[in-house]
Amino acid sequence: MDVVLGILIPFIGTSLGSCIVFFMKDKIQSNLEKFLLGFASGVMIAASIWSLLIPAIEMTNNGWVSPAFGFLMGILFLTFIDKITNGYEEDKSMLVFAVTLHNLPEGMAVGVIFAAFLTGSVGVTLASAYALAIGIAIQNFPEGAIISLPMKASGSSKLKAFIYGVLSGVVEPIGAFLTISLTKFVVPILPFMLSFAAGAMIYVVVEELVPEINSKEKNAKGIIGVALGFIVMMVLDITLG
Repeated sequence: MDVVLGILIPFIGTSLGSCIVFFMKDKIQSNLEKFLLGFASGVMIAASIWSLLIPAIEMTNNGWVSPAFGFLMGILFLTFIDKITNGYEEDKSMLVFAVTLHNLPEGMAVGVIFAAFLTGSVGVTLASAYALAIGIAIQNFPEGAIISLPMKASGSSKLKAFIYGVLSGVVEPIGAFLTISLTKFVVPILPFMLSFAAGAMIYVVVEELVPEINSKEKNAKGIIGVALGFIVMMVLDITLG
């Protein structure tokens, strides 16, 4: 039951973020959007380091090879996904599809770390698995809002915009459950899988979030968000891990 709840936490974060459409104006203020994007970036960077790369390094038996190779493959995988989804941002209905594909590595990350916990892997406890799930949920909150609010602004009803936001996060628990169901196959390559998820998450930060933070006029809101997000996730992981 603990594992099931942990897997669902990121999806809950996306759903709560999508609820913002019922309480806010049609469009997020630029400063708030930059702060939320920065916060999500900080959380993902810290989660990639403390929850994914460090455990991968601790459990590998081939030095830097698996973590480095997995990290690179995660970057290349998201590069491929971006080529597939290129231009979908122009179509609000396809935006959900693009974000859903980007959420897949996050679902895998949660599934992999809970699989590592279930198999008693070094450096992975239930608390540290929950820390990653909570961290991803925190960064999913603004993501849900950033999807649902533009949908409403483009003419969709609030309910439809909310549903689209929720749907963008469905792939995460599905990906996590599938990963755990394949635990016996995943265990031998856990260091690679954890590093793969870290690479994919860092790609999203560098390619998707940071350019949005620095678009239009520059201000300190995004940087403050990054710092706070990083600190929150770092404290969560160190305290719970």
